[in-house]
Amino acid sequence: MKTLQQTTTVPSLTFCIVMDLIGCLSFALPGIGEFSDVVWAPLSAFIFFKSFGGRFGATGAVINFVEEAFPFTDIIPTFTIAHFMRKYFK
Repeated sequence: MKTLQQTTTVPSLTFCIVMDLIGCLSFALPGIGEFSDVVWAPLSAFIFFKSFGGRFGATGAVINFVEEAFPFTDIIPTFTIAHFMRKYFK
């Protein structure tokens, strides 16, 4: 009897870096930047979940949401860290 292997989704490093750069753009808009996180935080969390999938994606989406929602934490490259965790630490 064959067992099903769980396939792991690993978005490209380029995609992850771009997503992290988009998250950092709020620093480029003084005064407006932190308010843009109100829109970006849930959108980013949704994209994270869809990109990585499964329990890893769900857990990472929550972490990503919190990181994007709190002021001055946008610098943390959540997508890029997740890329390396998923690719090299199975």
